Amino acid sequence: MGSFYILLCWSGLYFGIKYYQQLQDQTEQTLKATAAAHQAQLKMLRYQLNPHFLFNTLNAISTLILEGGNDTANLAITRLSDFLRYTLDNDPMKRVTLGSEVAAIDLYLEIEKVRCGDRLIIEKDLEPRALDALVPSLILQPLIENAMKYAISPTEDGGTLRISARLQDRVLVLRLADTGPGLGNGTSRQKPGGVGLRNTRERLQQFYGNRQAFTLAPNDPTGLEITINIPYETDDAQSTDS
Repeated sequence: MGSFYILLCWSGLYFGIKYYQQLQDQTEQTLKATAAAHQAQLKMLRYQLNPHFLFNTLNAISTLILEGGNDTANLAITRLSDFLRYTLDNDPMKRVTLGSEVAAIDLYLEIEKVRCGDRLIIEKDLEPRALDALVPSLILQPLIENAMKYAISPTEDGGTLRISARLQDRVLVLRLADTGPGLGNGTSRQKPGGVGLRNTRERLQQFYGNRQAFTLAPNDPTGLEITINIPYETDDAQSTDS
């Protein structure tokens, strides 16, 4: 009987360990599948920006050529080439500093500046420390596209586009404001299915989960203000954590 109980205990221990190992393997496979799906979603959202941006920019360049502004169109093509090089050089799974992101946005805005001239006024209010913060690449660009398409371009006098970045405790606060018609303009800009707003919301959710906030509000006196709150993280912080 003693030998039987010993054999029973060893058998129970063996099958218990075996079951635990199988459970661990299944959990690991589930986590890998979830991570792969997460990465695929991020890449899809990031690459979705390229054709949307290209369509708008090439349409603008085509208009310049039709209007006889060949020199202006050539300048816009050069800026477009530099901007596309930036998008191709960056891994959609990695984040970049806000400073490099602003430099890329400047390339895009130079294209729009060539097209709009004095009708486009650009203002920046960027806290120096905020430029070191890590952000998803091209997180602001589709929002700026929306502002150009629905707030600046349609009006005869153009308008102002203001970009600001501030640190509040350990939170990076990004704001993009325009002087267009705002929330009451009835355009597709505010529809939940719009590419720019939907893409930005989903990318922020994928990167940060509940640690982020994305809000729209009227700009004073006119226009729309978009605010993004994300954790303030830098390359130094990541190196320390690793």
